[in-house]
Amino acid sequence: MKKLALACILLLTSLASAGSGLATPSSGFYKSGGEEYDDWDVYRTRCWDDDGFFQVTEEGFRPAIAFESVGKIGELKDIAWEVGERLAGQYSDRNKLAEQIFAYARDHVTYTSDAIQFGYDEFARNADEVAEEIESQGSSRGDCEDYAVLLAVMFRAAGFRSAVVLAPEHAAALVHLPEYPGANNYWEFNGEDGWVWAEGTGRTNPFGWTPSKFMRSDLSAYEIVEENVFELGASKAPLPSDGGGAFFGGSSFFMLIFFLMLISAFRRRR
Repeated sequence: MKKLALACILLLTSLASAGSGLATPSSGFYKSGGEEYDDWDVYRTRCWDDDGFFQVTEEGFRPAIAFESVGKIGELKDIAWEVGERLAGQYSDRNKLAEQIFAYARDHVTYTSDAIQFGYDEFARNADEVAEEIESQGSSRGDCEDYAVLLAVMFRAAGFRSAVVLAPEHAAALVHLPEYPGANNYWEFNGEDGWVWAEGTGRTNPFGWTPSKFMRSDLSAYEIVEENVFELGASKAPLPSDGGGAFFGGSSFFMLIFFLMLISAFRRRR
């Protein structure tokens, strides 16, 4: 078992209020400064800063876009949540249920870069947008953050604890399943052992398989609980054990992430 020294931190979040849109696939995209916002005023084409889809700063991250499908407001639970609940009703064995949720995303989403699909270096989609295409068309397309958000939302809907995990230039999901026998590594997160990796970006990826390169990387994870798209009044302080963000490794991790984001922004504006 790989154990990581975790320091829980409450991440910086925007003081802007959440938009009034529901969690159905966003139809209110608008452009500002060459970037695209959605109904909730979340930048879909930028992951950093308080209005970015992952709210990456030098001090941490928070996957704001996931809360478009798991918000405190009841209406925010929509298509992806319903899929998770439906699968939970079909499989009573929790290990089998987790595998089926994983297979739903892995087998129905074709990995496609944002540059090819949308013409942007980054363009995140919320879980309901991906799930709607799967439910209506039988398949969807997306990249690593789209898989991660979809999986984290469906796991949560099915009664699991889940998180989005961030690595340099990559994202995946974690699910708390300490009794699962098939994982190649079990992570300690928020003070609890038994979190397993859900890496859906390859059709041959098995559930619970952590790529070896990420076992040697600094990582950050944020548990998916019922929070608003934007949380008000957040400040840096220790987090309760039942939610929020934690980083694996030193503060240099987010300095690296932030540096990569700035390089990406510079390239787009040349």
